[in-house]
Amino acid sequence: MDKQISEHLEKREALVTKEKEFRHDHKFRKSLSTTAKRAAAIVSRIRQHEAETVWTKETVEEEGDIYPGMMFTLARDRMETTELWKIVKKMPKGCLLHAHLEAMVDMDWLFGVALSTPGIHIYSDIPLTTPKALEKANIRFTYSPTTPRVAGGLYSSQYEPGSLIPATEVADSFPANLLLNEPLGKQTSREGFLKWIIRRTTITAEESLKHHEGINMIWAKFQSIFLVIQGIIFYEPIYRQFVRHILDHLHQDGVLWVELRAAFLMTFKAAKTGATLPRSDVAKVFSEVVEAYKASPEGTGFWGARMIWTSIRRFDQETIIAGMKECVETKKLYPGVIAGFDLVGQEDLGRTHLEMLPEILWFKEYCKQQRLDIPFFFHAGETLGDGNGSDGNLFDVILLGTKRIGHAFSLHKHPHLISLVKQNNICVEVCPISNEMLRLTSSILSHSLPAMLAHGVPVSLNNDDPGILGQKTTASMTHDYWQVLQAFDNVGLEGLGDLALTGVKFAAFEGGDVGVMEGPRVQRMEEWWERWEVFCEWVVAEFGHWEGKVGLATNTVEKSGW
Repeated sequence: MDKQISEHLEKREALVTKEKEFRHDHKFRKSLSTTAKRAAAIVSRIRQHEAETVWTKETVEEEGDIYPGMMFTLARDRMETTELWKIVKKMPKGCLLHAHLEAMVDMDWLFGVALSTPGIHIYSDIPLTTPKALEKANIRFTYSPTTPRVAGGLYSSQYEPGSLIPATEVADSFPANLLLNEPLGKQTSREGFLKWIIRRTTITAEESLKHHEGINMIWAKFQSIFLVIQGIIFYEPIYRQFVRHILDHLHQDGVLWVELRAAFLMTFKAAKTGATLPRSDVAKVFSEVVEAYKASPEGTGFWGARMIWTSIRRFDQETIIAGMKECVETKKLYPGVIAGFDLVGQEDLGRTHLEMLPEILWFKEYCKQQRLDIPFFFHAGETLGDGNGSDGNLFDVILLGTKRIGHAFSLHKHPHLISLVKQNNICVEVCPISNEMLRLTSSILSHSLPAMLAHGVPVSLNNDDPGILGQKTTASMTHDYWQVLQAFDNVGLEGLGDLALTGVKFAAFEGGDVGVMEGPRVQRMEEWWERWEVFCEWVVAEFGHWEGKVGLATNTVEKSGW
C-alpha cells in the first residue's frame, strides 16, 4: 500500500506541474527573485491565517455566514482592517485599463463639490412631493449663471418640471417626511438630502444582493446614474478638479497610468458663462490637467493618462456614426489624448456587434481614409448568456481586431476563442467587483477569472466604476486586487504581480502598438519590475516575522501541491 501511495503522489505531482505550465502567470513565477519568492510565501501565510481568524464569526449572535471571498459589500469594511489590505494597498499596480471616467469618484466628494460651487442647479421631470417621487423622478444637475424665477420649490406641487432650482436651496430645504418615511432625527436637511442623492447615485448593498431580480433592473439604475451626475462633472471648473482628484487617488493607490473611457454625449459648459463648449474640449482640458498633475510634486513618477472614446450600443446607426466622426475629429486635434474606441452599455439589451457591423466597418475605413489609427477596445461577453447575442459578441470583436476585450465574462465557455485570444495577443480587462455588483456573479468565488488565468489568457485587473459600485474610495484598485488575492488559492502575490505586469504590457502608450515590446513600453515594464522588487523587499522587511511563525496552517496551495 505504501508503494502505491508513493507512486500516486509522484504521478500527482507531475500532473500538477504539467497543469501549471498552462497558466498565464507561469512565466512570471519562474522569473521571480529570491526576495519576491520570500514575499509571496509570507503573503500566503498571512492570507491563510486571516482566512482562519478574520473571516469567521466572532460571536454566535452574528447574522449570516462570514468567509473568505464573501459578497463584496458585506466584506468591504472588514477587509480594510486586515494585514493583507495593507500589503495590497502598497503594491505597484501599474496600469488601469478599464474604467469609466464619470464613475470613478466617491459620490460624497462629488456632491460636496457641487454644493460648494456657485451656479450648480437641479431640475426634475416631476415635483418631489412623495417618497415614491424621490425614488422615481429623473433628477438632473446643470450649471447656470442665473436662476430664473420659479413658482414653488422642487418639493412643491406648484413646481414646473424642468425648472432650475439652486442645488444649495434644494439641499437645505429637504423635507424630513420624504426620506422614505424615515425621520431626519438629528440630521440636518442637507444631510438628509445627501443621504438620498447618494443612494440614488450608487448601487447599494441591498440592491447588489437581489440576484433573484436578474440583471436588467440593476443595469437600469446603473445607467441612470450617469445622467444624474454628468451635469456636475462637465462644468469646466468642476471637471478640472474632478480629473485631478482621480489622478491623485490613482497614483496614491499604486497606479502609474490610466485609460479612462468616456461617453462623448455630454454638454460641456464653460466657466461662469455656462456657454456650451465643443466636446473635443473635454479631451483638451483632460490633457491639460494630466500634464499639470505630472509636473506637480504629487504627480512625480506618474506616467500619464489617455481617453477611450465611447458610443452607446443601443443608439441607432445615424447617431453612432455621428459619434464616430466626432471621435475622428477630436483625434486629429488631440492625437495624444484619444487612445481608442469602444461601444458601451448593457450588452443584453443593446445592439450586438453583429448588428452594428456596418457602422464598425465604416469607421475602420473612414479612419484609414483619414490616415488615423484608432484601435478598438471593445466590451464583449459581459453576460451570463451562453450562445445568445451578447455572448456572440466575443466572436465578432476578435474578428474585428480588438486589441483588448472589456470583461469577457463568458469567454471561458469558448475553448477556440480562448486559443484565438492567446494567438492574437488580446488582453482581457477583468473587473471582478463590477461583475459582482451588477449580478453576473454572486461573489468573487464564482467569477470566471481563474478559468481564464488557468488557460493562459492575458488578463489585466481593473475597477470599472468604483464611485458607483460601492468601493467608497475614489478610483480604488486595491479593493479588486484584494478580492482576487483573498478568494483564489492559485493566485497568490505572484499571480497579482502577473496581472499588474500584464496591464503594463497592454496599455495604449503613445509610440508603440498595444502588447508589443517596443517604444516606451520597454522602459515602463522595467520600471514596474524595479518598483515590484522594492515592494517585495518592503513586504519581507515589514512582515518577515511571519516566516518564523510556528503552528500556523500552511497555505492551501502548498498543501495541495500547488
